[in-house]
Amino acid sequence: MPTTLFLATIESERLRYVPLHESVDVLDLYEYHRSGEMDTVMRPLGETPHATPKETMDELTEVRDAWESGERATYAMRSNADDEFVGVAELWLEWDKRKTSFGIWVREPCWGRGYSAERAGTMLYVAFELLDLELVSVGHEPENERSKRAIEKYVDAYGGQYDGILRNWLPPGDSGGPRDLRTYTISQTQWRENATDEELATIRVTR
Repeated sequence: MPTTLFLATIESERLRYVPLHESVDVLDLYEYHRSGEMDTVMRPLGETPHATPKETMDELTEVRDAWESGERATYAMRSNADDEFVGVAELWLEWDKRKTSFGIWVREPCWGRGYSAERAGTMLYVAFELLDLELVSVGHEPENERSKRAIEKYVDAYGGQYDGILRNWLPPGDSGGPRDLRTYTISQTQWRENATDEELATIRVTR
């Protein structure tokens, strides 16, 4: 697996993306969960904040193992201006299909700054330019209007499409039953036709 391609520090106009397991201390990450702000972030994802530091440590161990095996790249997003921890961006790889799925969460104090769209443009560059994949997929639960608006905006901007609803695709959440997923895709061809030179010029990669 070409895991060395994950070992880049990536920068966009306002954000820097670095491996989560190498850049965030266990107790610091746990403090975000313990503070209460993560409840609003995790609930739409069907998850709950960590109850103990051990849960956070186990997650970072899983993230590191997935990174090293080439199954998933999990980046901490930090502000270029002041190094503020903004959230997490993920690529879930399916190498045999030349495809990746996006994942993201942003800390509530950082909402409304347009970070989701900036992260999407950067991770599309990683997927198509650095990893030479053919397809990016992204999804949200049908009831999550905030994610719907954010995703539809950048999917339209890059010429992607809405594909449909995958029934019972996600594991049980707070409701107790399996959850649906509303899905979209962007192809490498669509991205290359719609990504602007001005946007690409803001992305920098350091190996």
